[in-house]
Amino acid sequence: MTELEQAREIINSVDRDMAALFEKRMEAVNVVAEYKLKNNLPIFDAGREQQVIEKNCALLQNKALIPYYQAFLHSMMDISKDYQREILSK
Repeated sequence: MTELEQAREIINSVDRDMAALFEKRMEAVNVVAEYKLKNNLPIFDAGREQQVIEKNCALLQNKALIPYYQAFLHSMMDISKDYQREILSK
């Protein structure tokens, strides 16, 4: 197996793990959406979102990846907000 093939196998393994974690995260997002609906809370909380991003970026060992991880987190949060909007619109 070449170095490229080995790297791709690692990526495939991580992608499988991320798919399972994504489903788990979205299950929790569903619970949050239902709580927000019951308590008449807005979907978006800019302060909380910034805190989550900062806290998670601090976990990175490779600080050069922070801007990319921030973009990843923003994208994931946007998807979560879209999912909450769908749940709340039912």
